[in-house]
Amino acid sequence: MMAAQGADILRVGMVSSVGMSAEVTSAAVRAGIDRFQASSVLDRRFNPLVMALVATPDLPPLAPAVQGLSGLTARQIRMLRLAGPALRACLEGVPSGPAPVLLAGPEAFPEGRPAPVGSAFLGHLAAQADITIDRARSRVLPAGRAGVFLALAAALEGLSARLYDHVVVGGVDTLLDLYLLGTLDLEERLRAAGVFDGFIPGEGAAFLVLARPGARTGGAPLSRVVSVGTAEEAGHRYNKGTPYRGEGLDAAMKAAFAAAPGEPVRTVYAGFNGEGFFAKEWGVAMARHRKKIAEDFVIEHPADCVGDAGAALGAMLVALAAMSLSEGRRPPRCLVWAPSDMAARGAAVLDKG
Repeated sequence: MMAAQGADILRVGMVSSVGMSAEVTSAAVRAGIDRFQASSVLDRRFNPLVMALVATPDLPPLAPAVQGLSGLTARQIRMLRLAGPALRACLEGVPSGPAPVLLAGPEAFPEGRPAPVGSAFLGHLAAQADITIDRARSRVLPAGRAGVFLALAAALEGLSARLYDHVVVGGVDTLLDLYLLGTLDLEERLRAAGVFDGFIPGEGAAFLVLARPGARTGGAPLSRVVSVGTAEEAGHRYNKGTPYRGEGLDAAMKAAFAAAPGEPVRTVYAGFNGEGFFAKEWGVAMARHRKKIAEDFVIEHPADCVGDAGAALGAMLVALAAMSLSEGRRPPRCLVWAPSDMAARGAAVLDKG
């Protein structure tokens, strides 16, 4: 699927294990800093799991309007505390008025369980961030790492159709969930003693404010989303009945590149999480799009610093790419991509604003 072309990124907000703001996170990732530490959670061998977590005292408490709500899980509460400051920061100084929020959330994983967050989460998030959002046009997309690209595609289409003047796109997740960690541990997907093809569980939140190119926003944009492509991988990790050919990412990149004529990309922000599984997809896609990727391209994989932040990772990648372009730290034109554990795959081309 190819989204309508073009949107300016006005501002970003971020919270990660290496920084409580977008600026600090970006600087830490550039410096290669991580916060991988043994946690209080034990794996099945009774060894502490190494995780990339935000220090709990650094997170704001639940807002009074949210504290009295019943039925919130520990994971939802932590996601609210992660997302609140990031969402509020990205909206500082942008055009006034309620904006739609298109939020990438965790996948319904393990299979058969409901998605961890739904539409009600948006109301809780608005209360936590102390903002007003356009609830009628807001959505949660429970698609994991690639969810932000589904959100970006929907945002670009809405902006092109003039359904709104500006829109917030983001993602939030935490893997600090005992049932989820236990499942991943049994599958030997978590990096631990004797497990070398695994990842460091993380968490975080990232949000971006988008507007139509040339709209009066009161300031220069950070960068521009040139195009977005989304697709599905039929042979994903949990679809045992279909061969894994790594064609989902190729299809997403093909759609993104089709709407982004011009110079090849010279920087790639990759959605690797530490597992070798996704290397096949990148190898297939890179081989098929050599003319669109410069020979001397630079590849960035921020999960080396923030761990696998789940649905937040894709949003972090886009935000970090936008900031690097704005600051002139990377050559113009970036490719950003991320795969989910299930079928969703996404890619976007960013350029200077």
